Amino acid sequence: MRQRPISPAPDYTNAALVMGLVNMLWIFMVIWAWIGLPAILVLGYVLDKVISRIGARRRR
Repeated sequence: MRQRPISPAPDYTNAALVMGLVNMLWIFMVIWAWIGLPAILVLGYVLDKVISRIGARRRR
């Protein structure tokens, strides 16, 4: 068997972020159609606070 150097794994970070955005958008659209805009505003605010808290915790 040949001994080939192992190449590094591809970086799929950008693809994962784009697909996360696509999924978040369609979920927001479904919630908007089901409950309404105020629910989306509250959900967006809560997600912002959760992400900010995670970021602050990781910086420590």
